[in-house]
Amino acid sequence: MAKNFCDFRILLLVAAGVFIYIQMRLFATQSEYADRLAAAIEAENTCTSQMRSLIDQISLQQGRIVALEEERNRRDQECGQMKSLVQDLERKDVQRLINKVQVPVAAVVIMACNRADYLERTINSVLKYQKPISSRYPLFVSQDGSNADVRSKALSYDQLSYMQHLDLKPVQTERPGELIAYYKIARHYKWALDQLFYHHNFSRVIILEDDMEIAPDFFDYFEATAALLDKDKSIMAVSSWNDNGQKQFVHDPYELYRSDFFPGLGWMLARSTWDELSPKWPKAYP
Repeated sequence: MAKNFCDFRILLLVAAGVFIYIQMRLFATQSEYADRLAAAIEAENTCTSQMRSLIDQISLQQGRIVALEEERNRRDQECGQMKSLVQDLERKDVQRLINKVQVPVAAVVIMACNRADYLERTINSVLKYQKPISSRYPLFVSQDGSNADVRSKALSYDQLSYMQHLDLKPVQTERPGELIAYYKIARHYKWALDQLFYHHNFSRVIILEDDMEIAPDFFDYFEATAALLDKDKSIMAVSSWNDNGQKQFVHDPYELYRSDFFPGLGWMLARSTWDELSPKWPKAYP
């Protein structure tokens, strides 16, 4: 009986030892798995952080790419505009060069101030008959003052040259009650004719205002009378103005009248006449 009890105790001790060993192995295995799990979680967190950083970098690069694309498009538009401007300037320079090769009959200047709608109508009327012979009759618009609509309208035409007269000097009238406008008009006319005769060196100038429309034979008329103006120095100017030019009043369409009364606008002046008039041009009522 005692022997059996002793064997049982030994078996219990062995079983306890085996149990303790198994528990220790399980604990060691759990600890190892826990360490591996912690390392895996840490690695996952590191990968997640790196992925987020990579995503942020990709987003940043995409933003830069979009900005670069917008900059490229903007530069392409600017290059296109510059190319168009250069081509336009080259075309105008070539046209001016062609015009200089052919000796003009006369420059045509439209005097303007602040009536853009009137100016457009006059320009279109002149261009209708001037276009086939533009090299013989170069067209100018001379603006007195700084009206933006008139300036914009004149510059919208490639077929003409634009001049601007800016005179800020105060006007002193010679007699009480006189209109200052007549003094400004006189200044503008003198400045414009000086520019055309002495700066651009034209031998003749045809003067129009911004409320006139020309007849179909306007340029033929001045072509024919230019020789008269050159030969006969007693002719002060040739005018295309005719208040009585309607069919019911005209008996001979080829007849010219010589008058000692200075006619209305549509004058053609020669440089020799302007050489005489310019130094003594009146302050008003020219």
